[in-house]
Amino acid sequence: MQQRELRIKLEEHHRDAFGWALSCCEWDRTMTEDVLHSSYLKVLDGRAVFSGRSSFKTWLFAVIRRTASEQRRRQMLRRFLPLTLLTGQKDFGMADAESDLLRSESSARLVAALKVLPPRQRELLHLVFYQNLTIRAAAEVLGVSLGTARTHYERGKERLRDLLAAEYTK
Repeated sequence: MQQRELRIKLEEHHRDAFGWALSCCEWDRTMTEDVLHSSYLKVLDGRAVFSGRSSFKTWLFAVIRRTASEQRRRQMLRRFLPLTLLTGQKDFGMADAESDLLRSESSARLVAALKVLPPRQRELLHLVFYQNLTIRAAAEVLGVSLGTARTHYERGKERLRDLLAAEYTK
């Protein structure tokens, strides 16, 4: 894919990519912006290459997930190594996507309940419900088998139902 095509695809999927990055970064906006920026750079400079074996969106979400994981590892290392990094504030103008995801009170309760789920279940439900991926495509993003994805999906839905029901009975 050429640079121009890549840029167009990234623009098309930006809103969904930001929502997925928020989830991968545990709703930390600063980390989300860094991860998304790094992911886009990987795509544009050729460190991440789309092979066409899945949809572009599925592939992009996998790049974002791996980049977020790498970012968390780097942050852990920084805690133990005496490194000083000079960083400036970045504003990519993504407040609209963030506010759309967190707008209503019920959405906030849902996000809180999702945070309680194990990471694999949380990621799977986010990909299916927020990003409209199939379970098969979500399995590709997460790098797990379809059977494993289905199991985590069902368990995650059940646990989420229980958590939300318990919230309403309080």
